[in-house]
Amino acid sequence: MKSKQDKFRGSMIGGAAGDALGYAVEFMTLDAIRGKYGEKGITNYELDPKTGKALISDDTQMTLFTANGVLLADTFFLMHGVGSNPVNWIQKAYYDWLTIQMEDYELGHNMPRYSYGGGYSWLLDVPELYSRRAPGGTCISAIREILLNDRCDDPLENPINDSKGCGGIMRVAPFGMFYPVDMDVKFIRDAGAVAAITHGHPLGYMPAAVLAYIVSKLIWSEAETPLKSVVLEAKNAVCETFSGTACVDDLRAIIDRAVELSENGDSDEINIRRLGEGWVAEETLAIAIYCSLRYEHDFSGGIIAAVNHDGDSDSTGAVTGNILGAICGYEGMDPKWKENLELHDVILEMADDLANGCPISEYSNHRDPDWERKYIHIYWRELTARQKNWIIMAVNARETADEAGLKSVGELQYYHDTYNEAMELFERGGVWPIFDLWELD
Repeated sequence: MKSKQDKFRGSMIGGAAGDALGYAVEFMTLDAIRGKYGEKGITNYELDPKTGKALISDDTQMTLFTANGVLLADTFFLMHGVGSNPVNWIQKAYYDWLTIQMEDYELGHNMPRYSYGGGYSWLLDVPELYSRRAPGGTCISAIREILLNDRCDDPLENPINDSKGCGGIMRVAPFGMFYPVDMDVKFIRDAGAVAAITHGHPLGYMPAAVLAYIVSKLIWSEAETPLKSVVLEAKNAVCETFSGTACVDDLRAIIDRAVELSENGDSDEINIRRLGEGWVAEETLAIAIYCSLRYEHDFSGGIIAAVNHDGDSDSTGAVTGNILGAICGYEGMDPKWKENLELHDVILEMADDLANGCPISEYSNHRDPDWERKYIHIYWRELTARQKNWIIMAVNARETADEAGLKSVGELQYYHDTYNEAMELFERGGVWPIFDLWELD
């Protein structure tokens, strides 16, 4: 029986592996792929000549920020018990994803934490993330609009656009990993809302809810359930939850089609072409379901099939990897998918944090300095003198901030008591209530 941690690791690394394999051929036709890599298409990583790594795309970047948002919500809930809607925290984490697309490392790394425009993710401290990897225009424009117009409404009730591109589904897996589901309407709606932050069409967010449901069931089920049963259960639960929503019948039909095709004798090339190219979310889901069912216990076969076609190879590879990685686990993957994978250790660290969850709470005296640094102070490694000084000033600004009604971290830097007194507070853990400084939800 695979451990929960092994499944978390498998789903996160599996998604990144499928993404990295497909990223090299994302904008190529199948004929062009075969012309470059041979009749079987791409079957191994293409390594970047500068770094020697298999590069991830924006799909894995955004998946990491989704995971960070989930863990912020968990930490805030355990430290406060309220105000922990994961969709809101994930949206805030996406502000930081936008930062790594637009700014350089020095600006992002030194961004004040809990500021209006970001500072919610320790991923800002990872230099390799500051690289544009064909980011989706819809994701960028939607997050910009949210920031510019200070949008905080329900993305399902007030859609930001009418896009059904695959930019929502390709990043949602960590939500399904972290939260167990049992035909739960709130889980399904929240999973859909995570995608709807940037993709407001029902076929942009409903497929994401299906994927999250599948991943959750695979990870949290005590018994090993056949994937086909999980897929059909997810389809029925999501379609029932969103009954009356436009395009529910379309979603149901393409999932049924994927299941049916996975059981015939035709080639992957022919069957995947029947499902589409994966540029829109329902096609990404269908291709991933097809490849996962046909290669249910063959991780390598599944992601290879998922990327060798005319369409959005990195996204179909990533989603297939999320599903098959949860089934086979990290230890069950061929080592070649772990070797030379860009940010492998960072992805593994995030997977382990997801598997363990927040270990501290307001009702416990237990301390975890690593967790506090990453999910309260929002820094990755040991704090620099500048970062520590910022936190110290924030702690000493609590009373002044309350009196002045300040909400901007930048403003707080102008209000602080003596350095020595603040240092004493910091050393004995006085920064724990840092969440009290701002109205974050």
